[in-house]
Amino acid sequence: MSNELQNYIPLLMVFGLAAFVAAMILNTSRLLGPKVKTREKLMPYECGNDPVGSARERFSVKFYLVCLLFILFDIEAIVLIPWAVVYKALAAELGSKLFVYGEMMLFVATLFVGYIYVWKKGVFDWSK
Repeated sequence: MSNELQNYIPLLMVFGLAAFVAAMILNTSRLLGPKVKTREKLMPYECGNDPVGSARERFSVKFYLVCLLFILFDIEAIVLIPWAVVYKALAAELGSKLFVYGEMMLFVATLFVGYIYVWKKGVFDWSK
């Protein structure tokens, strides 16, 4: 076996151990756990409420709009946090702190304009 492949043996051992522990936990739970199946245990759990209606109901479009907005602002955080970490190094490399800061403020301003737009459109008003 080559030297490069020997470096992966500890990693494979960790994955094997994790799979073994997961299988043991699941099988022990299946063997030792209670096996009485009642009507309540077989019902889907919905925050303590009895399920009412069909699971195939249509959702309001506003639900999807809020989901898209959440993803948009989540991506903003994903971009903003690494930028803040490398700000000094990036400013030193490009030679201008003002330019690097201005680019990020342009990005945040674009997101803010989008936020104001959806606010004016009434996406956040759930009473409609």
